[in-house]
Amino acid sequence: MIILGLNIYHPDASACLLKDGRLIAAIEEGRLVRIKHWAGFPLESIKYCLREANLSLQDIDYIALNRDPKANMYKKLIFTITNRPSLSLFGDRLGNLSRLKETKNILSRHFSVPVRNINAKVFYIEHHRAHLGSSFFVSPFEKASVVSVDGFGDFSSCMVARGQKDRLDFCYEVNYPHSLGIFYTAFTQFLGFSRFGDEYKVMGLSAFGKPKYLREMEKILILKPKGKFSLDTSYLPFFKKGIILEWENREPSLQEAFSEKFIKKFGPPRKYNEEVSSFHTDIAASVQLAYENAFFHILNYAYKLNSIPYLCLAGGCVQNSLANGKISNNTSFKQVYIQPAASDSGGALGAAYYLYNQILVNKREFVMENAYWGPGFDDDYIGRGIESCANRLSGCSIERIADQNMLCRKIAGFISEGKIIGWFQGRMEWGPRALGNRSILADPRRKEIKSILNNRIKKREWFRPFAPAILIEKFGDYFKESSPDHFMSSIYPVRETKKKVIPAVTHVDGTARPQVVIQKDNPLFWQLIKEFESLTGVPVILNTSFNENEPIVCTPKD
Repeated sequence: MIILGLNIYHPDASACLLKDGRLIAAIEEGRLVRIKHWAGFPLESIKYCLREANLSLQDIDYIALNRDPKANMYKKLIFTITNRPSLSLFGDRLGNLSRLKETKNILSRHFSVPVRNINAKVFYIEHHRAHLGSSFFVSPFEKASVVSVDGFGDFSSCMVARGQKDRLDFCYEVNYPHSLGIFYTAFTQFLGFSRFGDEYKVMGLSAFGKPKYLREMEKILILKPKGKFSLDTSYLPFFKKGIILEWENREPSLQEAFSEKFIKKFGPPRKYNEEVSSFHTDIAASVQLAYENAFFHILNYAYKLNSIPYLCLAGGCVQNSLANGKISNNTSFKQVYIQPAASDSGGALGAAYYLYNQILVNKREFVMENAYWGPGFDDDYIGRGIESCANRLSGCSIERIADQNMLCRKIAGFISEGKIIGWFQGRMEWGPRALGNRSILADPRRKEIKSILNNRIKKREWFRPFAPAILIEKFGDYFKESSPDHFMSSIYPVRETKKKVIPAVTHVDGTARPQVVIQKDNPLFWQLIKEFESLTGVPVILNTSFNENEPIVCTPKD
């Protein structure tokens, strides 16, 4: 059984392919077209998935889309009658959803295959059900509480379910226009970070401030009984202002989500190049704490409903790794699973697995234990790439090292000397994190390396931290957490005795967002860190994504 899962006409457009319930390939379109968060029809991603599986379009049995035009139709109608939202917003959403029905026609044109020869049956999976499926159906848990939180999708922003064996049973949802994602995005814009996906900058900034404005935040984001919440939309009237999110084969562009009343409350928004003040850091700390309070409010009610100590999370808000790392201290959950592409790109994965397990009633066949589902390239291909740009490499020394042990010793030595390494190997990572296959690596012991990376290579804000990759065997020596996250999705406190050992990856608040490296999942990267430990006594390497304000590199040419 071949299933093609798609996230189309939505930010982080993507594709994945399952064969008999097992994942073969998964990729975000932005990595291939080189545009961050690209939204549209993921044609290149589909081509890659088919190549990786050695299949043609005609071999596909099912196509699963992570949107359902029919979802919440009654609620949409009532909201439209009651609130009279902007006609441009209403029309844009209708047009966007209507294109979903053209999927087979679009594939027919691009692959030069008559529609009648495309045998795949198309299924439309509601957005949050796809998110829930993307986590639970690939998790190691037989049963779990499952929670999805994001901006919006199919008129919902939050959904809670109970996962058991091969199915999900739904508990409750929070509907438009109430959204934790929009709440956080509005303050992200207010702080001068206006590009789509900039919320992580607020997380980094929050460590420098104090939550002085929490009370003001709580008047906008209001907690309700039974795990629910609402927004005071007089501060966030985005649904009356017109299109909030624009896309069409491009990087999504956000319009302002906040109102004049919001500005009167908090003052003028920070301009892009304006210096960050203590007011801005305090706003960041306040919005982060308000978000966390609402997030744990949802999770604690989910635990009350299901009484299961295992939790699966998905949705764009689950990129808030600062909140994720505090789950064990603020809820009764003992273990948490977050697959590496938890935001909208993971909707392709969730739609495919929701179809396979929930609708077609198949047993779960697969646990996602690593993130390496993108393209890979052999040494000869890489060598030809080097030769093709030899005229631009004058003055460089090029050496091919066939022995893996020698390679790792040599690179570990370079890192220990303060050199910065571009590390490209294996198949590309699925999701927003570089996890040892498309990484820039450096020495975590050198405090100055953080400013060097930010200023000279990554060219980004001074307050943004870097992450450590650590051998799983040594995780407990460095972090105060018993259940580590494998995909760099959670931030944990660094042990007091280790903060001065790894200052380049320890944030100002004494935390870090580690990647736990397991030998069987990534043997070459594990060996490199092991060699670095042999040289320095430190089983940690600074690991940041191999890019500079662009999508993470995919090919040798990139």
